Amino acid sequence: MLRTPVDGTRLRILTLLRERDATADGLTAQAVAARLALPHPAALTHLRLLTALGLLRTDGSGARVRYRRDEARIAEVARLFEKGW
Repeated sequence: MLRTPVDGTRLRILTLLRERDATADGLTAQAVAARLALPHPAALTHLRLLTALGLLRTDGSGARVRYRRDEARIAEVARLFEKGW
């Protein structure tokens, strides 16, 4: 969970998914890739890792998977870091 890419891609994805148009329905990997000018495979890799960490939730299947932030889990992780964990 603590591994962070040097370029901040995962943080950029989490920030993007906080935007108004992404919060309700989420975004597909293709949309994330397009908005952040990333190759689709790279965006998908980051999204899958964030999902495995529990920071994102998914809806749909196949190419229609949409990613949304899990605000409760993100808050939990933030509290751990605030405590100096």
